[in-house]
Amino acid sequence: MPDSPPRLIVTIDGPAGTGKSAVSQQLAERLGLDCLDTGAMYRCVSLLAIRCSVDPADAVGLMRLIDTHTIDFDWQSHPPAIMLDKQPVEAEIRTGEVGRVVSIVAAIAPVRTAMVERQRAIADVHPRLVSEGRDQGSVVFPDAEVRFFLTADPEIRIQRRVRQLESCGRKVNEAAIRAEIEGRDTLDSTRSVGPLMCPVGAIEIDTSAVGLVGVVEQLEQVVRDRVSSAVLRPC
Repeated sequence: MPDSPPRLIVTIDGPAGTGKSAVSQQLAERLGLDCLDTGAMYRCVSLLAIRCSVDPADAVGLMRLIDTHTIDFDWQSHPPAIMLDKQPVEAEIRTGEVGRVVSIVAAIAPVRTAMVERQRAIADVHPRLVSEGRDQGSVVFPDAEVRFFLTADPEIRIQRRVRQLESCGRKVNEAAIRAEIEGRDTLDSTRSVGPLMCPVGAIEIDTSAVGLVGVVEQLEQVVRDRVSSAVLRPC
């Protein structure tokens, strides 16, 4: 039996609307890696809080939900589909209702500790991974082989989110999207645990004036320049 390829973790952090999810999925496909959407995990906890009428700021209540429900991914789908209690919930976690509370949930220290542990456990099973979120290169995988931080002009980020939601057939209130993104930026960057930040040593990429393909190509070239071809060989 051939040896398994060595570990390769690539982290992509940044605020909403910078293109993290699409970039991560395409970069993972180009490099032959798995893709982990960690924000979806916090959205699952938020969905549970809404379904079970738990205050999103109630740490005890949230931890009870985390302990009694399963949050995982279907690794056979591309990209891996988020699963809550073994049921796909991608559409449910992308609603405005979830978006309005996810930063409150994600600021709860025990919740972040639990999610960080689960993300590291996923990497133990899937050690060749593009992991995207808001604290992947700073907290979860500070020793990742390559770490990126995506940024973009706030107005561009808002318009991207509007187009993304409209493409899913949702009616969009631009003022509400603006308020949601600005609120998330404030909560994510000022929370005491795992705040949104550019990790020391990470490569910062401004995606404002670059299309998706251009950003993916830029990140792919950085990874290939930094990592040996032996490490990059397909799983």
